[in-house]
Amino acid sequence: MTSPDYLSLDTLDLALAATLLLLNAGLSLALDLGVARRLLWAALRMVVQLGLLSLVLEQLFALTDPLWTGLAALVMILFAGREVTARQSRRLSGWWAYGLGTGTMAVVAGLITLFALSTQIGADPWYAPRYALPLLGMILGNTMTGVSLGLDTLATRADRERAAIEARLALGAPRLKALNHVLREALRAGLMQVVNAMSAIGLVSIPGMMTGQILAGAPPLEAVRYQILVMFLIAGATGLGTLGATTLGALRLTDKRHRLRLDRLRPGAP
Repeated sequence: MTSPDYLSLDTLDLALAATLLLLNAGLSLALDLGVARRLLWAALRMVVQLGLLSLVLEQLFALTDPLWTGLAALVMILFAGREVTARQSRRLSGWWAYGLGTGTMAVVAGLITLFALSTQIGADPWYAPRYALPLLGMILGNTMTGVSLGLDTLATRADRERAAIEARLALGAPRLKALNHVLREALRAGLMQVVNAMSAIGLVSIPGMMTGQILAGAPPLEAVRYQILVMFLIAGATGLGTLGATTLGALRLTDKRHRLRLDRLRPGAP
Protein backbone atom coordinates (compact mmCIF):
# COMPACT_ATOMS: atom_id res chain seq x y z
CA MET A 1 0.00 0.00 0.00
CA THR A 2 1.49 3.30 -1.10
CA SER A 3 1.73 6.13 1.38
CA PRO A 4 0.00 9.44 0.61
CA ASP A 5 2.06 12.28 -0.88
CA TYR A 6 1.28 14.49 2.13
CA LEU A 7 1.97 14.23 5.84
CA SER A 8 -0.94 12.79 7.78
CA LEU A 9 -1.63 13.64 11.44
CA ASP A 10 -3.69 11.60 13.87
CA THR A 11 -5.38 12.51 17.15
CA LEU A 12 -2.33 11.57 19.20
CA ASP A 13 -0.16 14.00 17.22
CA LEU A 14 -2.58 16.83 17.96
CA ALA A 15 -2.85 15.83 21.62
CA LEU A 16 0.93 16.02 21.99
CA ALA A 17 0.95 19.50 20.48
CA ALA A 18 -1.91 20.52 22.80
CA THR A 19 0.34 19.88 25.82
CA LEU A 20 2.18 23.08 24.89
CA LEU A 21 -1.10 24.98 25.18
CA LEU A 22 -1.74 23.41 28.58
CA LEU A 23 1.76 24.48 29.60
CA ASN A 24 0.91 28.08 28.73
CA ALA A 25 -2.32 27.83 30.71
CA GLY A 26 -0.37 26.49 33.67
CA LEU A 27 2.08 29.37 33.46
CA SER A 28 -0.83 31.80 33.41
CA LEU A 29 -2.23 30.27 36.58
CA ALA A 30 1.15 30.18 38.29
CA LEU A 31 1.94 33.80 37.42
CA ASP A 32 -1.65 35.01 37.97
CA LEU A 33 -1.91 36.42 34.44
CA GLY A 34 -5.63 35.82 34.22
CA VAL A 35 -5.62 34.49 30.64
CA ALA A 36 -5.72 30.72 31.23
CA ARG A 37 -9.48 30.39 30.82
CA ARG A 38 -9.56 32.62 27.75
CA LEU A 39 -6.63 30.74 26.23
CA LEU A 40 -8.29 27.35 26.67
CA TRP A 41 -11.65 28.66 25.49
CA ALA A 42 -10.05 30.17 22.39
CA ALA A 43 -8.30 26.87 21.68
CA LEU A 44 -11.57 24.95 22.05
CA ARG A 45 -13.33 27.38 19.73
CA MET A 46 -10.55 27.01 17.19
CA VAL A 47 -10.77 23.21 17.21
CA VAL A 48 -14.55 23.21 16.86
CA GLN A 49 -14.56 25.90 14.17
CA LEU A 50 -11.87 24.20 12.12
CA GLY A 51 -13.56 20.83 12.51
CA LEU A 52 -16.83 22.24 11.23
CA LEU A 53 -14.97 24.05 8.47
CA SER A 54 -13.44 20.80 7.26
CA LEU A 55 -16.91 19.23 6.97
CA VAL A 56 -18.29 22.25 5.11
CA LEU A 57 -15.33 22.41 2.73
CA GLU A 58 -15.63 18.73 1.87
CA GLN A 59 -19.22 19.32 0.79
CA LEU A 60 -18.38 22.50 -1.09
CA PHE A 61 -15.47 20.87 -2.91
CA ALA A 62 -17.75 18.05 -4.01
CA LEU A 63 -20.48 20.41 -5.25
CA THR A 64 -18.38 23.09 -7.03
CA ASP A 65 -21.44 25.29 -7.36
CA PRO A 66 -21.12 29.09 -7.74
CA LEU A 67 -24.15 29.70 -5.53
CA TRP A 68 -22.75 27.74 -2.59
CA THR A 69 -19.26 29.17 -3.10
CA GLY A 70 -20.71 32.68 -3.07
CA LEU A 71 -22.76 31.94 0.04
CA ALA A 72 -19.67 30.64 1.86
CA ALA A 73 -17.73 33.75 0.82
CA LEU A 74 -20.57 35.97 2.08
CA VAL A 75 -20.54 34.25 5.47
CA MET A 76 -16.77 34.76 5.71
CA ILE A 77 -17.13 38.47 4.91
CA LEU A 78 -19.94 38.96 7.43
CA PHE A 79 -17.92 37.37 10.22
CA ALA A 80 -14.88 39.44 9.22
CA GLY A 81 -17.01 42.58 9.52
CA ARG A 82 -18.00 41.53 13.04
CA GLU A 83 -14.33 41.13 13.95
CA VAL A 84 -13.49 44.57 12.58
CA THR A 85 -16.17 46.12 14.79
CA ALA A 86 -15.11 44.20 17.88
CA ARG A 87 -11.45 45.24 17.56
CA GLN A 88 -12.11 49.00 17.73
CA SER A 89 -11.89 50.86 21.03
CA ARG A 90 -13.92 53.72 19.50
CA ARG A 91 -16.28 53.07 16.64
CA LEU A 92 -18.96 54.78 14.61
CA SER A 93 -22.51 54.70 15.92
CA GLY A 94 -25.42 52.99 14.24
CA TRP A 95 -25.11 50.62 11.30
CA TRP A 96 -21.94 52.43 10.18
CA ALA A 97 -19.98 50.58 12.88
CA TYR A 98 -20.56 47.31 11.06
CA GLY A 99 -21.42 48.34 7.52
CA LEU A 100 -18.40 50.50 6.72
CA GLY A 101 -15.70 47.90 7.34
CA THR A 102 -17.80 45.03 6.00
CA GLY A 103 -18.69 46.81 2.78
CA THR A 104 -15.13 47.93 2.15
CA MET A 105 -13.73 44.44 2.69
CA ALA A 106 -16.43 42.85 0.53
CA VAL A 107 -15.59 45.07 -2.43
CA VAL A 108 -11.80 45.06 -2.15
CA ALA A 109 -11.19 41.45 -1.09
CA GLY A 110 -13.82 40.19 -3.53
CA LEU A 111 -12.42 42.05 -6.54
CA ILE A 112 -8.80 41.12 -5.82
CA THR A 113 -9.72 37.47 -5.29
CA LEU A 114 -11.58 37.44 -8.62
CA PHE A 115 -8.61 39.12 -10.26
CA ALA A 116 -6.22 36.46 -8.99
CA LEU A 117 -8.53 33.55 -9.83
CA SER A 118 -9.09 34.73 -13.39
CA THR A 119 -5.46 35.67 -14.16
CA GLN A 120 -2.60 34.23 -12.09
CA ILE A 121 -4.35 31.19 -10.59
CA GLY A 122 -6.35 30.32 -13.69
CA ALA A 123 -8.83 28.13 -11.79
CA ASP A 124 -11.28 26.20 -13.97
CA PRO A 125 -14.00 27.01 -13.21
CA TRP A 126 -13.05 30.33 -11.65
CA TYR A 127 -15.49 29.81 -8.76
CA ALA A 128 -14.01 26.43 -7.77
CA PRO A 129 -14.19 26.53 -3.94
CA ARG A 130 -10.89 24.63 -3.60
CA TYR A 131 -9.12 27.74 -4.90
CA ALA A 132 -11.57 30.60 -4.28
CA LEU A 133 -12.29 30.14 -0.57
CA PRO A 134 -8.73 29.62 0.75
CA LEU A 135 -7.49 32.55 -1.34
CA LEU A 136 -10.33 34.78 -0.18
CA GLY A 137 -9.68 33.71 3.41
CA MET A 138 -6.01 34.76 3.28
CA ILE A 139 -6.79 38.09 1.61
CA LEU A 140 -9.80 38.79 3.81
CA GLY A 141 -8.04 37.95 7.08
CA ASN A 142 -5.20 40.39 6.45
CA THR A 143 -7.47 43.09 5.02
CA MET A 144 -9.63 42.74 8.14
CA THR A 145 -6.64 43.50 10.36
CA GLY A 146 -5.62 46.51 8.29
CA VAL A 147 -9.14 47.95 8.17
CA SER A 148 -9.73 47.48 11.91
CA LEU A 149 -6.40 49.09 12.83
CA GLY A 150 -6.99 51.96 10.41
CA LEU A 151 -10.50 52.73 11.63
CA ASP A 152 -9.49 52.43 15.28
CA THR A 153 -6.57 54.82 14.77
CA LEU A 154 -8.76 57.24 12.84
CA ALA A 155 -11.42 57.43 15.54
CA THR A 156 -8.99 57.52 18.46
CA ARG A 157 -6.77 60.24 17.00
CA ALA A 158 -9.70 62.33 15.79
CA ASP A 159 -11.05 62.33 19.33
CA ARG A 160 -7.63 63.08 20.83
CA GLU A 161 -6.82 65.87 18.35
CA ARG A 162 -10.25 67.43 18.26
CA ALA A 163 -9.02 70.96 19.00
CA ALA A 164 -6.43 70.92 16.20
CA ILE A 165 -8.90 69.56 13.66
CA GLU A 166 -11.60 72.07 14.57
CA ALA A 167 -9.04 74.89 14.33
CA ARG A 168 -8.18 73.84 10.76
CA LEU A 169 -11.86 73.66 9.88
CA ALA A 170 -12.46 77.10 11.39
CA LEU A 171 -9.67 78.50 9.21
CA GLY A 172 -11.45 77.22 6.10
CA ALA A 173 -9.71 73.93 5.44
CA PRO A 174 -11.87 71.30 3.67
CA ARG A 175 -12.81 68.41 5.92
CA LEU A 176 -10.47 65.82 4.41
CA LYS A 177 -7.59 68.28 4.45
CA ALA A 178 -8.30 69.12 8.09
CA LEU A 179 -8.14 65.40 8.88
CA ASN A 180 -5.19 64.76 6.60
CA HIS A 181 -2.66 64.09 9.37
CA VAL A 182 -5.08 61.74 11.13
CA LEU A 183 -5.77 59.89 7.89
CA ARG A 184 -2.05 59.42 7.28
CA GLU A 185 -1.57 57.90 10.73
CA ALA A 186 -4.58 55.63 10.21
CA LEU A 187 -3.23 54.41 6.86
CA ARG A 188 0.22 53.88 8.34
CA ALA A 189 -1.26 51.81 11.17
CA GLY A 190 -3.26 49.68 8.76
CA LEU A 191 -0.33 49.00 6.43
CA MET A 192 2.35 48.44 9.04
CA GLN A 193 1.41 44.82 9.74
CA VAL A 194 1.79 43.95 6.04
CA VAL A 195 5.11 45.79 5.84
CA ASN A 196 6.39 43.92 8.88
CA ALA A 197 5.17 40.59 7.53
CA MET A 198 6.85 41.06 4.15
CA SER A 199 10.07 42.24 5.77
CA ALA A 200 10.31 39.13 7.96
CA ILE A 201 9.35 36.50 5.37
CA GLY A 202 12.29 34.38 4.28
CA LEU A 203 14.64 35.61 7.01
CA VAL A 204 12.63 35.26 10.20
CA SER A 205 9.57 33.24 9.21
CA ILE A 206 8.38 30.75 6.63
CA PRO A 207 4.70 31.63 6.12
CA GLY A 208 1.88 29.16 6.48
CA MET A 209 0.94 28.71 2.84
CA MET A 210 4.52 28.07 1.78
CA THR A 211 5.06 25.69 4.69
CA GLY A 212 1.90 23.77 3.81
CA GLN A 213 2.92 23.38 0.19
CA ILE A 214 6.41 22.19 1.10
CA LEU A 215 5.02 19.68 3.60
CA ALA A 216 2.64 18.49 0.87
CA GLY A 217 5.61 17.81 -1.42
CA ALA A 218 5.69 20.89 -3.66
CA PRO A 219 9.13 22.07 -4.88
CA PRO A 220 10.39 24.98 -2.73
CA LEU A 221 10.69 27.32 -5.74
CA GLU A 222 7.05 26.72 -6.70
CA ALA A 223 5.97 27.25 -3.09
CA VAL A 224 7.94 30.52 -3.00
CA ARG A 225 6.24 31.78 -6.16
CA TYR A 226 2.79 31.16 -4.76
CA GLN A 227 3.72 32.81 -1.46
CA ILE A 228 5.03 35.90 -3.25
CA LEU A 229 1.81 36.07 -5.27
CA VAL A 230 -0.32 35.80 -2.14
CA MET A 231 1.68 38.48 -0.31
CA PHE A 232 1.33 40.87 -3.25
CA LEU A 233 -2.43 40.26 -3.28
CA ILE A 234 -2.64 40.73 0.48
CA ALA A 235 -0.62 43.95 0.38
CA GLY A 236 -2.78 45.37 -2.40
CA ALA A 237 -6.04 44.44 -0.69
CA THR A 238 -4.91 45.75 2.70
CA GLY A 239 -3.77 49.06 1.26
CA LEU A 240 -6.90 49.64 -0.82
CA GLY A 241 -9.20 48.40 1.94
CA THR A 242 -7.62 50.59 4.60
CA LEU A 243 -7.63 53.62 2.29
CA GLY A 244 -11.28 53.16 1.40
CA ALA A 245 -12.44 52.49 4.96
CA THR A 246 -10.52 55.36 6.57
CA THR A 247 -11.53 57.85 3.88
CA LEU A 248 -15.20 56.95 4.24
CA GLY A 249 -14.76 57.00 8.02
CA ALA A 250 -13.28 60.51 7.86
CA LEU A 251 -16.23 61.66 5.76
CA ARG A 252 -18.60 60.15 8.33
CA LEU A 253 -16.82 61.96 11.17
CA THR A 254 -17.48 65.26 9.41
CA ASP A 255 -20.45 66.67 7.52
CA LYS A 256 -21.06 68.63 4.34
CA ARG A 257 -20.77 71.89 6.28
CA HIS A 258 -17.20 70.87 7.20
CA ARG A 259 -17.86 70.36 10.89
CA LEU A 260 -16.28 67.67 13.05
CA ARG A 261 -18.97 65.22 14.20
CA LEU A 262 -17.52 63.22 17.07
CA ASP A 263 -21.08 62.70 18.27
CA ARG A 264 -21.17 59.97 15.61
CA LEU A 265 -18.70 57.95 17.66
CA ARG A 266 -19.47 55.66 20.55
CA PRO A 267 -17.32 53.45 22.80
CA GLY A 268 -16.25 50.38 20.89
CA ALA A 269 -16.17 47.80 23.67
CA PRO A 270 -18.69 45.08 22.79
